[in-house]
Amino acid sequence: MTGSEAAAPAVDTSRPHPARVYDWWLGGKDNYPVDEELARRILAVDGTVVRGARANRRFMHRAVRTAAEAGIRQFLDIGTGIPTEPNLHQVAQEVAPESKVVYADNDPIVLRHAQALLRSTPEGATTYVHADVRDPDTVLRPAAETLDFSQPVALSLVALTHYLGDEAYGLLQRYVAELAPGSFVILSQVTPDLSPAAIEKAAEQFRRSGTPFFPRSLAEFSRFFDGLELLGPGVIPVSGWRPGPEDVAAQAEGIVPVYSGVARKV
Repeated sequence: MTGSEAAAPAVDTSRPHPARVYDWWLGGKDNYPVDEELARRILAVDGTVVRGARANRRFMHRAVRTAAEAGIRQFLDIGTGIPTEPNLHQVAQEVAPESKVVYADNDPIVLRHAQALLRSTPEGATTYVHADVRDPDTVLRPAAETLDFSQPVALSLVALTHYLGDEAYGLLQRYVAELAPGSFVILSQVTPDLSPAAIEKAAEQFRRSGTPFFPRSLAEFSRFFDGLELLGPGVIPVSGWRPGPEDVAAQAEGIVPVYSGVARKV
């Protein structure tokens, strides 16, 4: 791996971080008591979060595989979270070993794990950028050292936009503007549409912890794809996006209040 090899900044354990809360829901060990406390409080008011985290992860795998099978060989994953195998680069490089992948996240724990675990195939490349999605230049400049933005790129912001307010629309437009025609955009987002009371309680827990949280309706989420060409089946709950057998089986467990979509820049 190449990329941000400098010493990681100090970890702030006084406040929960979404990547570490998500890690706890997935059964990971890379979280702190403050993260576990919030994860448990949210689980107590929204029983869908664990299966939602798992369904969201499987969606990422299917969407990345779809992009790679369509010929995409470059991937920019913003808000990657703590590495959980199989990682995005493993999915992409299984289809096309020459794939180049750049991960970006602002959590020092993610940086430490990325340096240790994110190993590329010899033919491809896997790099990590320690940066915040809210500062596109700090993401795009170092990403361009690995990715050729004159060629198609798959941009992935999976389970990230619900941590951003209205600025999310402009930020996404800024990133999409850098992408060549033929690029893919992969998104998922928590919605209040399918479980309004539970999602409002979960959002309140996030906000009390100091983490902004913005569930979006179908119409609000669909706005992210304005000007892009949606792939079938369009914007749909995450478990229903080109589901595999595991997803079909998981749907019997109940709803997952997360929308997803994949689109192409034309």
